[in-house]
Amino acid sequence: MNERVKLIRKQLGMTQEQLAQHLGIGKAALSMIETGKTGLSSRNRNILVQELNVNPEWLETGHGNMFNADPDLTAYMHRTDNSLPMQSVPLYSIEGTAGLVPLFTDQAQTNPVNYIHIPNLPKCDGALYVRGDSMYPLLKSGDIVLYKQLNDIDDIFWGDMYLLSIDMDGEEYVTVKYIQKSDREGYVKLVSQNPHHADKEIEIGRIRAIALVKASIRMNSMR
Repeated sequence: MNERVKLIRKQLGMTQEQLAQHLGIGKAALSMIETGKTGLSSRNRNILVQELNVNPEWLETGHGNMFNADPDLTAYMHRTDNSLPMQSVPLYSIEGTAGLVPLFTDQAQTNPVNYIHIPNLPKCDGALYVRGDSMYPLLKSGDIVLYKQLNDIDDIFWGDMYLLSIDMDGEEYVTVKYIQKSDREGYVKLVSQNPHHADKEIEIGRIRAIALVKASIRMNSMR
């Protein structure tokens, strides 16, 4: 089992420091696990299975797939997308980054609150929790969207779903919307999934940051 821990880490693209931090142990302890000098505790095994989506049968025997598929994952892919067998997507707190613009400007210096490990998706730059109900029932508040940052507004795929930062009288408004063409020069139309939210046209210059939504994860909770 120990050698498979190293295979998991390599497949997720994580350093020893990153995986050790996720498991709540030191780098030296993880190194001892990977080299077979010490065993994998039941606590760390549960973290690999429950939080990193590792297939428990594969972890024990080496048979089957390394990772389980996520039934609550919805992917929004284009024909040109190339999926990755597995990737580790950083999950950020929008409150902790003081907004979308600072996050996109200096994402490399921003500490994620966690990582999401997803198989067979196109490359994603990060993930955020959804707030509000403008895309309900497709998305609900508390769901997670995985995004690919756009550097140029001209790269928009009309009609697709985007994570946006919009300037509203000097304040940042972060939302998820479909973007459609507008008949007005220099404007775009923001369209909600929720029929109770009216379409809104905004000036392109008010869009401060934009990312294409590549996937969403439905967060189910027991009440």
